[in-house]
Amino acid sequence: MRVVFVHGACVRDGSWWWHRMSGLLRGRGVPSVTPALPSCGETGAPGGHGGPGLAEDVDAVRQVLRDSDEPTVVVAHSYGGIVTAEAAAGVASVRHLVLISSYLPEIGQSLADFGDGAPAPFLDVDPDAGTFGVRPELLVNTFLQDCDADVQAEAANHLTRQSVRVTGEAVGAAAWRDVPTTYLVCAQDAGTPARSQREFARKAGRVVELDAGHHPFLSRPAAVGDLLLSLP
Repeated sequence: MRVVFVHGACVRDGSWWWHRMSGLLRGRGVPSVTPALPSCGETGAPGGHGGPGLAEDVDAVRQVLRDSDEPTVVVAHSYGGIVTAEAAAGVASVRHLVLISSYLPEIGQSLADFGDGAPAPFLDVDPDAGTFGVRPELLVNTFLQDCDADVQAEAANHLTRQSVRVTGEAVGAAAWRDVPTTYLVCAQDAGTPARSQREFARKAGRVVELDAGHHPFLSRPAAVGDLLLSLP
């Protein structure tokens, strides 16, 4: 099999966020790839008003999924679950979805439907520029509190501002309804509380819980790797 990783919001350099997983899988003979998300500025297009949104992210991930007929597991993190819901729909090579602290949107739902109408306290929204991003001073305590010092020190270099368009654009498909799906609840997540994740996970076919923060693929890569390698 191969693994396609889809990263979350407000970050760039996806291969860095998944580097511990990709190295572990490579050692077991499993290739992986991380598509660049245009709304995060990873393809060079400017973000903000008029810039790329969810549709462009979906197209980028779908293109990578269609590049190979090899049986594929899609691992989506946080906002990546919104992208994957549409991008993986109807792609025959996709055999399993693994959603980490993520969302399972119904057709017609958007990222904003999972909030309470106000930006999370760890986000900085610039309505004039049409972008949003993680407040750097809150990054570690919210998302990386269980990661080692090297990861905590480096992570801020891989933040970015993302087009706010992605928060309100609705998905046109719900791949998790047709593809076997495992939801990984991160019990120590200070960004997306475990209680919310458990509610989201009720739609998944299988639920696994890990005592980890928002990025278990950085703090607990062996545990996440074991999960992926155990999939039927």
